[in-house]
Amino acid sequence: MSDWAIVTGASRGIGRATAKAFVQAGWNVVTLSRSECTVPGVLHRNTDMLSPNWDTALQSWMEEHIPETPMRICLVHNAAMMVKDTAMDMGLEGLRQTLELNVVAPAALNRLFRSRMGSGSSIVYIGSTLSEKAVAGTASYVSSKHAVAGFMKATCQDLKGTGIHTACVCPGFTATEMLLTHIGDSADARQAIEGMSTMGRLIEPREIAQTVFFCAENPVINGAVLHANLGQLEH
Repeated sequence: MSDWAIVTGASRGIGRATAKAFVQAGWNVVTLSRSECTVPGVLHRNTDMLSPNWDTALQSWMEEHIPETPMRICLVHNAAMMVKDTAMDMGLEGLRQTLELNVVAPAALNRLFRSRMGSGSSIVYIGSTLSEKAVAGTASYVSSKHAVAGFMKATCQDLKGTGIHTACVCPGFTATEMLLTHIGDSADARQAIEGMSTMGRLIEPREIAQTVFFCAENPVINGAVLHANLGQLEH
């Protein structure tokens, strides 16, 4: 029985590193994102999970490219978006899109892949340190990431007896293109963010990828929220 990893948002950052980790471990890897995943050996499908009927189109593609026989699958829900807003003045369209990509899309993918997921499969949600706390100015994102953690816990309960396990990996400040672009060339800004962990550095995407792979291989963590943040300091 072949092993398959399905990774969303895999064109860069944590998603790309996760795809690479599974390829190196000998898994078949399907990547779903709007931009190409450049990891050699993956089967990429350009997918915009905010477009109408994307899941119907993906289902048709799956029937041609992915075996229907139940097998070990790790479904990694990594794709996400963040808008800057507050709880009192958020644009409702931004909230809808954030929830659509961060919460609704994983639900659609769970439905699509469930019949192919045999015993030993896993569903790994990528949360955030903001899955269990909040900061000002990111109300839609915070709400969605709290929902992701809750969704994972519900997934665990609803998959009782199937042999499928789940987890929510919550990265801290990770050296992704998104974060580094946000910091820009400011050495002071980078130093301030690095100083927010007990290790005094940013997390590397490959470290989160290794954590995701550990979750796929170890059903004992079923239902767990794992904070992967180098010991983030609280203020």
